[in-house]
Amino acid sequence: MSKKLSVLKLADQLRDEADAYKFLEDMRWGDRPVCPHCGSVRKPYFLNPDNGSSRKTRTGSHSQRRVWKCADCRKQFSVLTGTVMHATKVPVRTWILVIFDMMADKNGMSAREVERKYGVTIKTAWHMLHRIRSAMGSENKLITTMTGTIVADETWIGGNPKNRHASKRGPRRQGSTEKTPVLSLVNAVTGEIRSQVLPWVTANTLNKAISEHVNAAASELHTDAAQHYVSIGKGFAAHASVNHSEGEYVRGNVSTNMAEGFFSQLKRSIDGTHHHVSVKHLPRYLGEFDFRYSTCKMSDYGRMRTLAGRMDGRLSYARLIGSHHRYAFTD
Repeated sequence: MSKKLSVLKLADQLRDEADAYKFLEDMRWGDRPVCPHCGSVRKPYFLNPDNGSSRKTRTGSHSQRRVWKCADCRKQFSVLTGTVMHATKVPVRTWILVIFDMMADKNGMSAREVERKYGVTIKTAWHMLHRIRSAMGSENKLITTMTGTIVADETWIGGNPKNRHASKRGPRRQGSTEKTPVLSLVNAVTGEIRSQVLPWVTANTLNKAISEHVNAAASELHTDAAQHYVSIGKGFAAHASVNHSEGEYVRGNVSTNMAEGFFSQLKRSIDGTHHHVSVKHLPRYLGEFDFRYSTCKMSDYGRMRTLAGRMDGRLSYARLIGSHHRYAFTD
């Protein structure tokens, strides 16, 4: 399959649901189907429908869902089993097209845009996008520690607190602001970025977040001249900083420009595409933008293949909304 993929080429390949299943099987498995129940790859076999094209469901309708059976555990499965699309009622063709849009658009997509373009309800669109974001991010995934030259910087996400009604104002998180602090760590060598919401910006919270992602003893830390990085830098092989208050933004190969460039794109996209992102769901949005930034040198097709290998795990609607049902459709 060509690595250069467009919406028209993709839609032409996905003429029906059977084509969509085959496309997703190739993305996830290649030529070796993997049983999601036991992990076996020992000759799982395809269950051909009686009429050759579709099978009758319990409701009496016909489905083009491609079903396999494991030769070891003897259980049936499809390419959707155990993934973010598990038990979906949305056509797989629609899922693939939405995923392609998410991979190709650096500004992201809003639930209202998916509702309008693909003819699904706003509730369905919102749930679909968050399930894709959960696959794009590091949620519930084992990730390796970062090593090398690490750029660390923080920013604050949210609107101006003075524009909120007094009843909706929250606790001040840092100084005089109620905005949500976010730390981003960029590997200057590989281009990988990882972002995390912080409760407060202090040496303790920063050190805890950084130590979860970085092998400090084998890495060099680049930051601004904020005092809280001084003690953190002592745990690294080396620590260098630039002093923005004195107009210093680059010194040799030391700067925080990679993180600040990411923040610029992130904030423009939140303001322009989503307008508002709740603190509760902000980590998934960060995972989405982290993924696109980290894979920015890949083609859209390559980015889709990478995402296909990260789709394990379900995000139910009940777990997604928690106890905040009335805010369910707010980006």
